[in-house]
Amino acid sequence: MKKVISKIFTTTVITTLAPLLLQATQTPSSAILTNGIVLYNTPQKSVDSLSEMFKEGNFHGRVRNNNFYFAYDAQDASHDSHLVSAAGASMVFNSAIYSGFEFNLGLYSSYSYFDANSDPINRLKPGKDTLSRFDYVNTGDRSLSAVGQLNLTYNFSQSDVVLGRQLVETFYTKSNDTKMIPNTFDGLVLHSKDIANTKVTAAYLYEQKLRDHSQFHAVLMVGDANSSSAIRPEWSENDDSAMHKGLTYTALKAAGKPTDSPLLVLDVQNKSVENLKINFSAYNVPELLSQVMTELNYTLKFKGFSIAPGFRYIQQFDHGAGDVGGASISGLAASALYSDPNSLNAKMIAARLVTKFDMYKINLGYTNILDEADLVTPWRGFPTAGYTRSMGMYNWRANTKSYRLEVVRGANKSGVYKDLFVQASVLYIDGDLERNDSQSMFYYVGFVKNLEATPEFQYRLRLGYRDFIQDSAATSSYLDARLEFNYLF
Repeated sequence: MKKVISKIFTTTVITTLAPLLLQATQTPSSAILTNGIVLYNTPQKSVDSLSEMFKEGNFHGRVRNNNFYFAYDAQDASHDSHLVSAAGASMVFNSAIYSGFEFNLGLYSSYSYFDANSDPINRLKPGKDTLSRFDYVNTGDRSLSAVGQLNLTYNFSQSDVVLGRQLVETFYTKSNDTKMIPNTFDGLVLHSKDIANTKVTAAYLYEQKLRDHSQFHAVLMVGDANSSSAIRPEWSENDDSAMHKGLTYTALKAAGKPTDSPLLVLDVQNKSVENLKINFSAYNVPELLSQVMTELNYTLKFKGFSIAPGFRYIQQFDHGAGDVGGASISGLAASALYSDPNSLNAKMIAARLVTKFDMYKINLGYTNILDEADLVTPWRGFPTAGYTRSMGMYNWRANTKSYRLEVVRGANKSGVYKDLFVQASVLYIDGDLERNDSQSMFYYVGFVKNLEATPEFQYRLRLGYRDFIQDSAATSSYLDARLEFNYLF
């Protein structure tokens, strides 16, 4: 039934889209930023009745196609070059505002195409997010449908409170909608600008739905045979690539820890001092783990260009998760190689220098995860983002230093890239070889462009090549290529 509903929904949206492809407008009702965040340009109306609240609401549609080619230099039993494609659609409804209240609904659908005979699902890399691996191995379903947004918002003063299913954009939590369906949460979120020059987000999130899941799940727990009798239970809960694999259902239960702890987030951005941006963010998963981040960015303005040095510090506090799962996010076996295998206390320091002129930005960044424990952030917010984070690189394991040079051309805040957006970078990751980490170079280039005649249509091409070096030479280097098409209406 779910597959039928998915196909009907996708077919309906595509049928609706067909006549719109013949039209051209210069001001799209919605647009997509390079980080995947969707902007809605149609203002919401204020109305005087409950019926008008829904009658005067705005519908935003999207049809997309995403293609992933992952190719190893050397293939073997565990390294399989493969191609994954997906087609999908989404429909988001934003109601009008009545007495300060508004309602939001987001429906998302995807269907994945890959050769399961030659490319088993457990070997798929970035393309795995186009379907639910858990659903596929248990039911054979290649379609993925989800209610990604279902919430009620109350607006007051310069603040709003959102209750229900929603996208949450903070330092630690992101929608990260770069595949087919966004990362989303169930919970209560406060957004406030009541303090001068300050933006505050506070969230209580009790469940998460990763991009490749059809059901919501715990924010910090890995499924196992005791939590589910289904095939591949480890794919049933939080199976994000950055998830701590040692925090399983069985291990948490044995330690007397909750398996359904919520995620509490506080995110603050302040611009009270001219040219200085202060960021603070923190998360807490009660009885398990917490983390804080502070960051300063100061802009020096000159004639024709600016230079902005930035500094970021992260500290992670262990509240018992280390005793359960160990110091390594790979699990207890890998933790034996750490100085304190039962502690998740950790730190990161980072620095960058950003230069902007004309349409260009040059970002020289450095990050250092100190030799203590790995950082745990499996909610699609990346601790090295903006400094040394490049496509698919998880460079926040203990005793890892990273260096990146990035050049960006054509960035803007509208989400409509009439001038070609280009992002290119060279990243060096110096991992701890004694812990079976690697040393590698990662070369990346990405392009985003909206058609001038039809700005609702946007394509994205991203290419990354990872070259393992020194003692990592035995690890196969690989190409990660991604091509995406979007049409919004």
